[in-house]
Amino acid sequence: MKRAWAVSLKEMRQIGRDRRTLLILLFIPAFFLFLYGYALNFDIRHVALGVQDRDGSPESRELVARFTSSTYFDIAAVVRSDAEVDEVMDRGTARAVLVIPEGFARRLQRGEIADVQILLDGDNANTATTVLGYATAVLREASAALGGPVQPVMVGVEPRVWYNPELRSTLFLVPGLISYISMITAVVSTALSIVREKESGTMEQVRMAPISTTAYVVGKSVPYLILSQVTGIAVILASMVLFDLPMRGRWFDLSLVLAIFLVGALGTGVLISTVSDTQQVAYQSAMLIAFLPSFILSGFIFPISSMPTSLQYITMLVPARYFLTALRGVVLKGLELPVLWQPLLALGVYAVVVLGLSAVRLSRR
Repeated sequence: MKRAWAVSLKEMRQIGRDRRTLLILLFIPAFFLFLYGYALNFDIRHVALGVQDRDGSPESRELVARFTSSTYFDIAAVVRSDAEVDEVMDRGTARAVLVIPEGFARRLQRGEIADVQILLDGDNANTATTVLGYATAVLREASAALGGPVQPVMVGVEPRVWYNPELRSTLFLVPGLISYISMITAVVSTALSIVREKESGTMEQVRMAPISTTAYVVGKSVPYLILSQVTGIAVILASMVLFDLPMRGRWFDLSLVLAIFLVGALGTGVLISTVSDTQQVAYQSAMLIAFLPSFILSGFIFPISSMPTSLQYITMLVPARYFLTALRGVVLKGLELPVLWQPLLALGVYAVVVLGLSAVRLSRR
């Protein structure tokens, strides 16, 4: 234990002198948070809307005003014929076109169904689905205000959305961004620290020193675990300030979940360092192993359930998948640790396996 503590103290002094490591631990998380936090956003505002009002009544104008006052739509074109509708859709002038047929006001006054038509540009399926949801919501509100059933379909629904009532994509993306940042910084920093020992020649002195492999791994990992934990908490706090990320669970649970995840990430960095001889190779390997799986296969952006079955099995090897589940459970849902025992168990098993493999490879070398 004393020898591991001595290695930790030496490593802390080295970190203080190494500007590159400090840059990785401090600048990169902040840079990724600002870049991805503001760039990755599935919320859509100011959709270009074309309007074909064949009725020309006060009621139809009121319906159009409902769309423009919702902040989701901006009138980009007023069309008079079907040919003009085709033209604005083909050129991309409008992403959606609201078609109000003749007799719209008369049907409302009679209490009949006053159908309207929404034409959508489906070149981007996700955007089209979002725009359709916005249009349906506006039509539902307009139906209540105009005193008639103004809906594209006759379906009565009263949705109740839990945990994210406004359906903000930020609350979906930011937890994934936190896991992504934490994984990269922990893996890269640890991998570079041990490879640096090889390049400087001090690894030979470590081999001759009376210290076990386990003590060396622990001593090397503890400083980066502390720094990564502090950085992770700082990123979460910054997300709460910048993106209104809620904190519905307990901070102790969040810290414990983050610590278990970071232990596995640090073990991955140590494992990478055992097969890398230069810092450049270690950095590239760490980015490849930490970046792609955490970004693509963790459920950060793409739902795992929509992936092919073979890829779904591969995602079981990605620790960020389980951390993301636990993080969203604590932060967004306020779940307690006993409810999250499955992802926590998976993170613990991953940490034990990678640390064990790292110790075995270091002892052989």
